[in-house]
Amino acid sequence: MQMPTAPLIDRSLPALVQGYSWLPSVLRERPDGVARTRVLGKPALVVRGPEAVRFFYDEGNVRRGGALPGPVLSTLFGHDAVHTLDGDAHRARKEFFLPLLRPDRIAGLVEHVTAVWDDAVRQWGEAEQTVLFDAASVVLTRGVCRWAGVPLGEDTEETKDLARDLVAMIDGFATAGPRHWRARRARSRQEQRFTQLIEDMRAGEAAAPDGSVLAAVCEHREADGELLHPHTAAVELLNVLRPTVAVCWFVAYTAHALHLQPGLRERLRGGGPAYATAFAHEVRRFYPFAPFLGGLAIRDLAWRGVSLPAGGMVLLDVFGQNHDEKLWGDPFVFRPERFLQHAVERDELVPQGGGEPRTGHRCPGEGLTIGLLEALALRLADLEYAVPGQDLRISLRRIPARVRSGFAVQDVRTTSERTPTPV
Repeated sequence: MQMPTAPLIDRSLPALVQGYSWLPSVLRERPDGVARTRVLGKPALVVRGPEAVRFFYDEGNVRRGGALPGPVLSTLFGHDAVHTLDGDAHRARKEFFLPLLRPDRIAGLVEHVTAVWDDAVRQWGEAEQTVLFDAASVVLTRGVCRWAGVPLGEDTEETKDLARDLVAMIDGFATAGPRHWRARRARSRQEQRFTQLIEDMRAGEAAAPDGSVLAAVCEHREADGELLHPHTAAVELLNVLRPTVAVCWFVAYTAHALHLQPGLRERLRGGGPAYATAFAHEVRRFYPFAPFLGGLAIRDLAWRGVSLPAGGMVLLDVFGQNHDEKLWGDPFVFRPERFLQHAVERDELVPQGGGEPRTGHRCPGEGLTIGLLEALALRLADLEYAVPGQDLRISLRRIPARVRSGFAVQDVRTTSERTPTPV
């Protein structure tokens, strides 16, 4: 094993300044894709590459329990979420999410969301200006709640309030200050709301639609056969709604890509399902979202000759892998055609984690994200709109990154009349 010859420097503070470039900078001079450092006072192994993804997701090497910092659980995932579990407990909890991977369930969600989108487009055409990031978050919130069986009145403000809270949980997970505290308040507010909803369902004071996500989370049992605690059930229900609404980041990124490369619009309109899928993959690869993933070493580990003691941190460089020249050739060029020329390998493209989604920690909602992004990218390509002067920069120091202006549009109109799908 390779042993360090000098004390390891703690790299925690540079993370706050460097953002997405933090771990790529640690690995810059490491052609083997592995480096040893120190983070939050712990020795840490920084890894990248398909083989490293498999190393990271091997439950004999790395555990997620105890690895996620409290501030992340208090904003993004929620305490006691599936993301904090390992082994049999993780697999039993994940049984709740697995039906969402079925093609018919994905298609159902897409139908609900696109029906809401098509209605909303008519309102955007009448508005002086529409910010796509914000508007898409409201569309996604209403669509996913209809699909999941979550009661949400027709009051637009109620939908906007829930959308703002779901966005805030994502927007404040990796920062200190106002964004973080806004995220904590949002999560506390919605966990209380959905805990009460679960309790009402179980008490027979309200009914969930048969076969709905809401019914499934009310009825789900842990590995010991016990029903989920109402608060935990609320956390997992939010872990369906929140990542669906996170697609608003990718909607704004899609508009950004179409604006910078107008020729992509015609390719999307005429390229068929294969090109729409390739486009969705390239948006997820090219634009920044998750910077890295972390876990704790179960035992003394060694990866490519670099050692790490039990309890040390293992950090998977997600952003760096999605922009690795060895994997992508021209990683900082937005080129959907790369996914027509090369099939997507499970552990190469990892914007939502790697490994096996059915048994491991890869996001089970990845298929939902791809399905929604394919459909909404096609609808964006079908729109005509003016892009007023605004700040379209995307700072890689901000986590999660986003188009600074949210991508504002004016004079929105469709190039072809769509009839919303009744759902």
